[in-house]
Parts: sequence; C-alpha cells; structure tokens
Amino acid sequence: MKYLCQIWFDTETSKLVPQEEWDVLTQECIASDDQWRDRGVLETALALQEPSAAVTLRIRNGTAAATDGPFAEIKEHLGGFVLIEAPGMAEAKAVVSTFPILKYASVEIRQAYSIKDGR
Repeated sequence: MKYLCQIWFDTETSKLVPQEEWDVLTQECIASDDQWRDRGVLETALALQEPSAAVTLRIRNGTAAATDGPFAEIKEHLGGFVLIEAPGMAEAKAVVSTFPILKYASVEIRQAYSIKDGR
C-alpha cells in the first residue's frame, strides 16, 4: 500500500529556526531518504517553497482565476511530502517515526489509492 506523508510546519515557529539548523536538518533528511529509498520503501520525497510563493486557482464565473499566495491564513503550512510503500499503517508509522524532520514538523500519514480502481 502507498502512504502519502504530509509534512506540516508551524509557520511562525519555523521562522525562528536558524538557517544553520535547517542546513543540518536538510542533510539528515537526505541521508534518511536515501536509506529508505535503498530499502525500496520511499518512492518520492519533495519539499515545497514557502506559502507566499503559492498561487491558488479557482473557477469564478466559468473562468479560472489565480490569486497569489495561499488561500487562507493558517497557523501551519504544508512544507513537503513523502510517498512510501508499506504493508500497513503500523509499518508506515514505524518508517515515518525515523524521519529527522519530526524534530521541527508533524507528519500526517494517509493511505493513498487510485481513483481509477478504488484501491
């Protein structure tokens, strides 16, 4: 089964982390990702730019309209995601519990499924 692991940061708290700490964390995350990729568990891992770099699209009066930045003011923002393969939720939680990013973020784990075949 595939699990999407969404990495959520407290927006204000993450701004207080010194760049040197982010740099160390980035290297730890790369090493962790490589280990799980080598074991056949990790399919992809991507970080996201800050919410201020986002564009939100909606259909208004039949036309797609774009708004700069996130749609809502939120206390947390999605900072990235990881897609893993695991036999079940217990194993997915075991994998995610080793992610270095947990020092600075929470990770929401959701089972993913194909909308084409419902699994």
